[in-house]
Amino acid sequence: MPTEAPAARVSPARRTRMIRTVALLVGVVVPSLVLRELIEARFGRGPVADLSAVAVPMAATAWLAPYASYRRRDALLWLVGPGIYVFTVIAWRVTLAPYRDWSPRPEEKPRMRWSGDPEHAGTWLLTEPAGDAGHTSIR
Repeated sequence: MPTEAPAARVSPARRTRMIRTVALLVGVVVPSLVLRELIEARFGRGPVADLSAVAVPMAATAWLAPYASYRRRDALLWLVGPGIYVFTVIAWRVTLAPYRDWSPRPEEKPRMRWSGDPEHAGTWLLTEPAGDAGHTSIR
């Protein structure tokens, strides 16, 4: 007798993470569009208005990148196109901090250990802060 596959459900933790990610994206993209409109109204269309549209997202990407195992210079991708994708990945990763469901970079491995928390089993945990990434550590 064939059995039916269980319906795919989104866990509450994943739903919460998705809501936080979308809120972070909206909180960065909407102010950048407002800033662009204000600058365009004042100075007209042109490169200044275009660059103002990516100024806020670039700053947010540069600030959050180390917390998601990215480099600050990845914020420059906003100038050539894939910045929104990179920021989406960063936002998705930051919403789970200090737990990490991705492999750490080689320079992060000495400061990482597997999480012993049953709720976050199978994730990495940053145990020691390094540089400016202090808010993702356990004290």
